[in-house]
Amino acid sequence: MTTAKSGDLVRINYSGRLVDGTQFDSNDGRAPLEFTLGAGQVIRGLEAHVEGMAEGDKSTVTIPCDQAYGKRREDAVQTLDRSKIPTGLDLAVGSKLQARTADGGLVPISVVALDDASVTVDANHPLAGQDLVFDVEVVEVKAA
Repeated sequence: MTTAKSGDLVRINYSGRLVDGTQFDSNDGRAPLEFTLGAGQVIRGLEAHVEGMAEGDKSTVTIPCDQAYGKRREDAVQTLDRSKIPTGLDLAVGSKLQARTADGGLVPISVVALDDASVTVDANHPLAGQDLVFDVEVVEVKAA
């Protein structure tokens, strides 16, 4: 039986939830999640957990936030003058936008508050600061 190692292509069924039981994601009803171990395509903690598993293995793992989406950073929440926001955007609390970084990259941000003079945005991932629980089943391992 082949065990998953760095460089292998793996396919898993999974269900992700917060430690309070709130489900945030699952591939239920969809194709298995496919990724290459060691390529950084999924969060570090999930990748590390799957390494060494074999086809048919099932397990549950709790991944601390620092191996998932990181700790919540208060410096990632900023209040901007409304005049600095492009006109024509239909803004509301919960709106998803993108901001351009100094080096030209894009960062997803969410509107968390707004009024006539300002817009407060949050660049934290919605799951930042959360420990995550995953139920995992390895469906397939293709050796590198």
